[in-house]
Amino acid sequence: MSVVNRRSCPFWVPAAVLVSTVAQLAIAEWWPGIERFADKAFGARLVAYPLMMLLAPAIWWLVVGRRDGDTPPPYGAFTLVMLPFLIDVTGNSLDLYDTVVWWDDFNHWINWLLLLTGIGLLVADEVRPDWALVVLVAGLGAVLAIGWELGEWWTFIRHGTELDTAYEDTLGDLSLGTLGALCAGFVVLRARRRRESVDR
Repeated sequence: MSVVNRRSCPFWVPAAVLVSTVAQLAIAEWWPGIERFADKAFGARLVAYPLMMLLAPAIWWLVVGRRDGDTPPPYGAFTLVMLPFLIDVTGNSLDLYDTVVWWDDFNHWINWLLLLTGIGLLVADEVRPDWALVVLVAGLGAVLAIGWELGEWWTFIRHGTELDTAYEDTLGDLSLGTLGALCAGFVVLRARRRRESVDR
């Protein structure tokens, strides 16, 4: 049996997260004159975020859904994968990045914790032994953190106003993202052990 309790989260929860994210991105892109959205590449995010949010459900459907049509989709794991995008966009909408000193750092830690917990729950049954699961989740989180920082640099840092502080900020973001992913690895391992003890 999967680590994910597939019936614990209804389908409308990830759908609501997706719609809320896209709605905020659309407002940021198409509503002129909102300073907090300036130079944040919201046009690119409006395209990239929904695609990235739908990637896990698409892969699950291609790999598992087609093979086993009786297996309900893991909507809880999908929600965890999607939540970081909503949190990021909402942080910009509420201007938290510029008004709350610790928000950016907290955001990188909690978002990677959520994202990698969701991904980890999707792959946990296939990875043995326990230490390999933790290493896989943490390592994948580190790779995704690097990719994210490269994306930020390419879309708005290299020609923006944050170039002078980008190096230090990037190092902090990479460290916090990787730490969040490591925490996620242990969360997923605990969830798998609890599920296995219930199944015995």
